[in-house]
Amino acid sequence: MGVPDALQRLWTPHRLAYVQGSKKPDEGCPFCHLPEKSDEDALILARGKTVYAVLNLYPYNPGHLMAVPYRHVADYTDLTAEETVEVAEFTQHAMRVIREVSSAHGFNIGMNQGVIAGAGIAAHLHQHVVPRWGGDANFMPVIGHTKVLPQLLGETRQLLADAW
Repeated sequence: MGVPDALQRLWTPHRLAYVQGSKKPDEGCPFCHLPEKSDEDALILARGKTVYAVLNLYPYNPGHLMAVPYRHVADYTDLTAEETVEVAEFTQHAMRVIREVSSAHGFNIGMNQGVIAGAGIAAHLHQHVVPRWGGDANFMPVIGHTKVLPQLLGETRQLLADAW
């Protein structure tokens, strides 16, 4: 049991797979397989003609989502004109929806092209939309290398999907 201390405990068991690196994608590309699942199981918010919006499984902030082309393509320059437009439209719409439901103060938007640029899944292009709020980077990520997320992914998906 030990001696009680003054520390508060923050339980985030869903992060353990990420921290340990044990949650490897299924065979093949996870972005190609996600559309085969239900929206709830895949954390998909909306589906378009060439692109879908999905929550990031390991978000930096609540509402961190991605616009992902259905087509397996790695490089931004290889998108069709239709895909390029729909990625942009989904990004704009995501910003509007996130502002509506969570009053985000700002956003980080972008894509990492290639492993060397930080892409976790470099073979399938995806555009990140990360909501930001004043003071969202406190001592936890800076000192503790931990991100506190006040909402479960399923709850975030439902809130954003309903507003989409």
